[in-house]
Amino acid sequence: MPKVIVTGEVEDPARWEAGFRTHGDLFRSMTVQEPIHFTTAGNDVAVTMEPEDMGAFGRVTESQETADAMASDGFKREGMKMFVLDKELKL
Repeated sequence: MPKVIVTGEVEDPARWEAGFRTHGDLFRSMTVQEPIHFTTAGNDVAVTMEPEDMGAFGRVTESQETADAMASDGFKREGMKMFVLDKELKL
């Protein structure tokens, strides 16, 4: 299962986290499995998740529903970066 990291900036970390925690149904529609890990550092946020279907994940990420959720949470979508971890180092 691929791992995805999303980073970005938010207006208010407490407001963002409160809203982010309410989007379980949206994440399920992205085929994201639990747990979703996240952190804040000042107004910067990083989220890591594991979608089962990258096609569905991409479609929902680009949807108006996701844009509305991000706006409501105070996430600055224009600065969002997404990384799909496609390499692995085994020690």
